Formats: sequence, C-alpha cells, structure tokens
Amino acid sequence: MSASDDELFGPEHVRVYRETGGEQGYDWRGTTILLLNTKGRRTGAERTMPLIHRTDGERFVVVASKGGWATNPLWFENLMADPDVTIQVKDEVIPVHAEVAKGAERERLWSLMTEVWPAYDEYQQRTDREIPVVVLSRR
Repeated sequence: MSASDDELFGPEHVRVYRETGGEQGYDWRGTTILLLNTKGRRTGAERTMPLIHRTDGERFVVVASKGGWATNPLWFENLMADPDVTIQVKDEVIPVHAEVAKGAERERLWSLMTEVWPAYDEYQQRTDREIPVVVLSRR
C-alpha cells in the first residue's frame, strides 16, 4: 500500500480503484474498501461509493454511517429502494442483494466493523438514529 492510497477520497477513489482493479484503493487507512454501485432512486443515474467493508463468511458488510449525521446517506436510501445491485471487490464485480442487519446479528456485525473503524462508535454517539449495518449477499 502506498501513502497515496490513504489520501484517496470520493470520486477520485472510485476512479483509481476501477483503473487499477483495486490494486490501488482497496487497502485504505488500515481498512479494506469495496465499490458499491447503485442507481439514484429519483434520477436512475449510476452512483458508485467507496465503502469500508469486512466479510462475514461469504457475505460483505458495510455501515451506513454518514459520519453520524441525523439522516442516512443517499447511497443507503438508493440501496433500500433497489437492493439488487453490484459491488466491486478488487477486480471482481459481484451481483449482490442488500439487507439491513437487525437485533443480535446487527450487534455482532457492528462489533466486527468497529474493530477496523472505531470511529463508527463515535458516529453513533452523534446521532439519534440507529446507524444501519448492511449485509450484501451474492445473488
């Protein structure tokens, strides 16, 4: 991992990740990144978001934190409107179905995610909403 990978953010992160098949941008600030591809629920426009992820068996797990803002991130709203999407993990594009984890499963997966990004706990303290933990299963 080069120091420049840690500086990637937003559209630049997506561009570099895609151009290199994840050789750059997959490892980021001590975490691993996938690209979530959704369609805008109003516009139908293609949207791609780089997200911290972990695996849980064959499933991929992401967190809809938005840094602890009061509202969910737009990518999460788009995902809930159309949960059958694709992700890119390194150079592999994978069709997945998204579901929000609930109850004990959410708590277990939340702990899994905070192991690699402890700031999620801080984000949860900033908001009254329960930050969604999203499970992406291969279709």
